[in-house]
Amino acid sequence: MARVELKKLRKSFGMVEAVREADVAFEEGSFNTLLGPSGCGKTTILRMVSGLETPSSGDILIGGRRINDVPIHKRNLGLVFQNYALFPHRTIGENIAFGLKYRNVSKADVARKIRESLDIVRLPGVEDRYPSQLSGGQQQRIALARAIVIEPDVLLLDEPLSALDANLRGEMRVELKAIQDRIGVTSIFVTHDQSEALAMSDKIIVMSAGRIEQIGTPEEVYNRPLSEFVASFLGTSNLLDARVAARTNEAVVLETPEFGQTPVPLSHAASLGEGPQARLMIRADKLTLVPRGGEGTEAVVQNVDYQGQLARYFLRVGETELQAMNMIDGMPFGVGETVALRLNPDACVALPMSGAAS
Repeated sequence: MARVELKKLRKSFGMVEAVREADVAFEEGSFNTLLGPSGCGKTTILRMVSGLETPSSGDILIGGRRINDVPIHKRNLGLVFQNYALFPHRTIGENIAFGLKYRNVSKADVARKIRESLDIVRLPGVEDRYPSQLSGGQQQRIALARAIVIEPDVLLLDEPLSALDANLRGEMRVELKAIQDRIGVTSIFVTHDQSEALAMSDKIIVMSAGRIEQIGTPEEVYNRPLSEFVASFLGTSNLLDARVAARTNEAVVLETPEFGQTPVPLSHAASLGEGPQARLMIRADKLTLVPRGGEGTEAVVQNVDYQGQLARYFLRVGETELQAMNMIDGMPFGVGETVALRLNPDACVALPMSGAAS
């Protein structure tokens, strides 16, 4: 395993700047996720690290060694793609062994390595089968086995779960992280799925329009976003115009028509500037509904998205539309019902009006 560093990495396609001076380090043995919508530059970064794209400027270092000009076959990287990229006319054993073909490995060692990699992905004894004889989830495991059989310094995964159905994705998500923990390889994972990123990552790099918006642990980027984009992309958020009513050594007090004065902890206001205007971010799962007459802000239920144990409520407070997600025991509140809304100030975030981190 090796540390990976990107230093002012940039990639342009004609007039389009796909990646804008990315600066980030991926620690040895860590699982890192590049997260963002389509076209944000995350796959372009992965392709530059792999050698499939050449940077316009900046440096890529693996284990402290600059690899910009190192050919792809000499970078010792494991690659797993969205479409598996298995050879249909070759057996599973031949597919896995493909990466060992030019590595001067004896036949006995090739057979041993195939068995070991199949044991790691929990598919022993399938060497003589063909890809068409395996399910989608099994084929994805074979693609992973082929990537790890070469004992790579870095494992690169480009949306490897997106072709699977929802239930299988959940299972493979757990399995993939368990395998990565077991082999301890530095991994860079590309996805647009926030639940995958939050569940699997040691570090998340949130991207938008070619630039890195925020780098942090899942807990940091979810609970303490630095911009409106990050707040909106991860989870369901309510963003309210606010005025800075006061600043103390412990909190920034934001005032909104909907909730009055809310003391937001300074740790949740890291990107807020010195001006009087701000945005108050409240996660939908941090708003609690209680029956009318209870303590809180009065709201009217406009719609209900019933999800079994959860209900997603669409609410109106005056002229403001809000969303709340609450666990329920029995029937949810009904459409047209008036309820009281409670928020936890410690779960709120103060953001600059521009939505950009300062």
